[in-house]
Amino acid sequence: MIIAVDAMGGDYAPEVVVRGALQALIEIDCHIVLVGDRDIINPYLANETCMERLTIYHCNETVDMSESPVKGYREKKNSSIRIAFELLKNGKADAVVSAGNSGATMITGIMASGKLKGVERPALAGIIPGEKGDVIVVDVGGNVDCRPHHLYQFGIMAEAFCVSCLGMKRPKVGLLNIGEEPGKGNDLVKAAYDLFVKGPFDFYGNIEGRDILSGKVQVIVCDGFVGNVVLKISEGVAESITSRLIRGLDNISGGFKDESFISVFKESLDYAKYGGAPVLGINGVCIVCHGHSSEKAIKNAIIMAYTYVKNNTGEKLLNSLGGLRSM
Repeated sequence: MIIAVDAMGGDYAPEVVVRGALQALIEIDCHIVLVGDRDIINPYLANETCMERLTIYHCNETVDMSESPVKGYREKKNSSIRIAFELLKNGKADAVVSAGNSGATMITGIMASGKLKGVERPALAGIIPGEKGDVIVVDVGGNVDCRPHHLYQFGIMAEAFCVSCLGMKRPKVGLLNIGEEPGKGNDLVKAAYDLFVKGPFDFYGNIEGRDILSGKVQVIVCDGFVGNVVLKISEGVAESITSRLIRGLDNISGGFKDESFISVFKESLDYAKYGGAPVLGINGVCIVCHGHSSEKAIKNAIIMAYTYVKNNTGEKLLNSLGGLRSM
């Protein structure tokens, strides 16, 4: 198995990306292609092991975080993210992992790899640690402006993803709203609600922000603008709770803390353990990481990509998408 990693993508690239890739090679049996500027990448590979399973595909362009995704795709034909997807398209890679410009990753993935049959808009599926297991939030940034049928498609794809890839039996799907009553919300959500009640999935109904982590539903659907805010607020709250807990224990115990408890607690709220967000709806496996991803997050994103390829995720997802073709 070959995984193409955008070595130039992310706030801390290429150093953290390279280190994450090397850590992944210790845990999984695959070949990693680091896509990026060889002269910048090479210094971080000195005296490293696993080099027989790692190569560099040289390219000298990068789509910056602040750059227009469409402009980046059109004008930077030798960018690291574009080359990574070209490798996927041409069968020279089985998956793509990037912590770079998420918009550019989505656009390039769609243009280079194409969409699964019936999918109008691919979406990013964020994973949040809930009280009773993981909660999938879709979309978390791929589509900031949506129509009702886009949200409906997101629900179908996310439900199929949970069943096919995460082993859930029949996950409940909720529509994120400002109230649980059917008539609540803006025009987008109210129109989407009418579609959801007729959908092939187990529709819980509207769900409020306070219940996102409650376990009432396993899939939460919203547009990418709302979803991205939800994801980042969740991350910020998790970090704040962890730091406050540690400070509080310091004050109570005089510096003597139960390190094992703190370690388990931090791990339960650590978003780096998920690595990134899978792109649902494109041909092929792609994991989009946060721009500020750590070495651990990059490693886990690569492991996530490896697992999805090994489990034949793309074909399973496609076979589960009959609801899209019946619209």
